Amino acid sequence: MKAGGSMNERMTSMILVAMLLAGTILSVTMAMEASDLGSQTAPNEELVIFCGAGFTGAMSEIAELYENSSNSQVRFNFDGLPALRVQIEEGAYADLLISPDQRYMDPLVDAGFIGEDTVEAFASNKVAVVLPVDNPANITTIRDLATPGTKIVMGIEELPIGDYALQVLDLMAKDPEYGPAFKEAVLANVVSLETRVTGIVSKVAMGEADAGFAFMSDVTPQMRGKIRKISIPEGYNIRGNCSAAVLSQSDNSEAAEAFIDLLISNDAQAILDEYGFISLEGWEENAALPAGDRAAAID
Repeated sequence: MKAGGSMNERMTSMILVAMLLAGTILSVTMAMEASDLGSQTAPNEELVIFCGAGFTGAMSEIAELYENSSNSQVRFNFDGLPALRVQIEEGAYADLLISPDQRYMDPLVDAGFIGEDTVEAFASNKVAVVLPVDNPANITTIRDLATPGTKIVMGIEELPIGDYALQVLDLMAKDPEYGPAFKEAVLANVVSLETRVTGIVSKVAMGEADAGFAFMSDVTPQMRGKIRKISIPEGYNIRGNCSAAVLSQSDNSEAAEAFIDLLISNDAQAILDEYGFISLEGWEENAALPAGDRAAAID
């Protein structure tokens, strides 16, 4: 009986050990499969993009295209270009900078924050006058901006749209048809200087201003029921060349370059066109417009 009991105990122990080993192998296998599945579905990198606030709608849609075709996730910091530049100079991390005009990148290129060979133009833009949809001031042409009592909002001069609006007024002031008095009258009607172009559009949409200088692209699909625009005569308008560039500090430079490649693709160009930007195909017909020439002097 003793010997038989001992044999049974040994067999029971062996069976338990075998079951434990089988369970361990199964657990390890399941864990490895779960790990493999996770590595296939979870983003393995994050692309940090500092981007002018006026691009918010278009770039959000383009980022969806990028995320759907890559193993990356995009995180945006939308703000005015002066603020973005200060953040970069003070050490904030970003992989990519997207600007309404390449010249606003020049100081960052000169300081080594951006590699000059990575700068790529992907669209262009023009200045427009935006109005509340009900147009309470009854503005029909740009001449009406000089009417006393008209409430106008502009961007600060350090902001691309603020700089471009002043250039438009400078060109008009040089033409005897308008003259210096027109520029002075318009500036006398300015009630607010905004640090972001979205602030200009918001004030106009809410009726806090009768008009504002913005980009054509700021009349986004989402805003078309709240604001309208009147064009600036072509001889006085200013063209800005929207550009993207990789930051020298980027740990994901290949992903950043892939995003730039996407910006010039047909799919992204169609989105930009829908948001009022001038796609690369439309550059020829707008080539005669003067490019802004004061940006390089802004520190």
